[in-house]
Amino acid sequence: MTVELICVGTELLLGNIVNTNAAWLAEQCAALGLSCYYQTVVGDNAQRLAGILRTGLERSDILILSGGLGPTQDDLTKETAAQVCGKRLIEDARSLSRIEDYFRERGLKMTDNNRKQALVPEGAVVVDNDNGTAPGIILEKDGKHIVLLPGPPNELTPMFEKSIAPWLLSLNPNGPAVIYSRTVKICGLGESGVESLITDLEAHENPTVAPYAKTGEVHLRVTARAADEKAAKKLVKPVVKELERRFGRAVYTTKNEVTLEEAVARLLKKNGLTAATVESCTGGLLAGRLVNVPGVSDVFKSGFVTYSNKAKRRHVGVKKETLQKYGAVSPQTAEEMAVGGAKAAGADVAVSITGIAGPDGGTDEKPVGLVYMACFVCGNVWVEKFHFKGNRAKIREASVAAALTLMRSCILEVFG
Repeated sequence: MTVELICVGTELLLGNIVNTNAAWLAEQCAALGLSCYYQTVVGDNAQRLAGILRTGLERSDILILSGGLGPTQDDLTKETAAQVCGKRLIEDARSLSRIEDYFRERGLKMTDNNRKQALVPEGAVVVDNDNGTAPGIILEKDGKHIVLLPGPPNELTPMFEKSIAPWLLSLNPNGPAVIYSRTVKICGLGESGVESLITDLEAHENPTVAPYAKTGEVHLRVTARAADEKAAKKLVKPVVKELERRFGRAVYTTKNEVTLEEAVARLLKKNGLTAATVESCTGGLLAGRLVNVPGVSDVFKSGFVTYSNKAKRRHVGVKKETLQKYGAVSPQTAEEMAVGGAKAAGADVAVSITGIAGPDGGTDEKPVGLVYMACFVCGNVWVEKFHFKGNRAKIREASVAAALTLMRSCILEVFG
């Protein structure tokens, strides 16, 4: 079966709120074995929504809508869906009673417009909302289904998990089916280089292998469809093993939820190491990435932001002569930042970043995007040169990703 997601709300189109419902619903539908080929965002406009619904009914088996079920005049989802299906709205006594209870239990006055939420299309299945006032609704038209869900995630999520997911599974004539995915995450290699090594695997239909580029990383999503999760995992496992064989140490995890900074933190813990960061152009972004990891306080000792030359000298002991002779953006300064940072923090590992993030400050000799990094690991030091492209934010983001990769590779070089 194919499912189409339609998120309703002008605030989504204006960017006032992030459309998290679409991503979450897509993930849930994939896990249920439903193919999602279309996602649409439409404003609070009955005419445009009606057009989207009619188009959706022509090309998909199930339409899942979120939003527009509230008590105000611009909440038009239910009314429009009823019109498209040729149904009149009637008051549902159970829904009205639950809405009245909701307000009474909270000591709130129920206004007349809240009765609007108890109106449902005639013949529809009404789904209880245990966390709000707008019930969910399931409509059928010519063998197709329309599912209406409330917009707030704290109402949509439990309603979908409790009521909609089991109902969707019951529609599958061949019994339950699932889509299962694992992500092989690679750092230190570019997207084109990675893809050149997996062209044979990309030709497979089940499981499929799809590359996704992120800043400083490439993710390979291996996805299989099967009757149940156990069978799907069995299809995915040998492909993941093959990718690990092909990319070796460049693979930092095969678990969907693990980030690059978490992989680095785990590597530090595994080897009983402590770490520090010394940042100039990234201004603490690297330390922030590491601090995202729960429990990183066991290994992360200090983060120095040494933006000025004076700060580099004062906090991590970069020599005045080095700065005068080579400049702040140089391999010599990067090395002294890393060594001095490790000493100042009493850490086993320290990584430094110094560069020109722009948009100003570049020269022919040292252009915008030039970044030097150094990594100190138990007396060993590595220095790397990078030239990143893009705006200031992009250069800083790329620098942090490269620093994490450098940190990981240097630890592996020493400890294996």
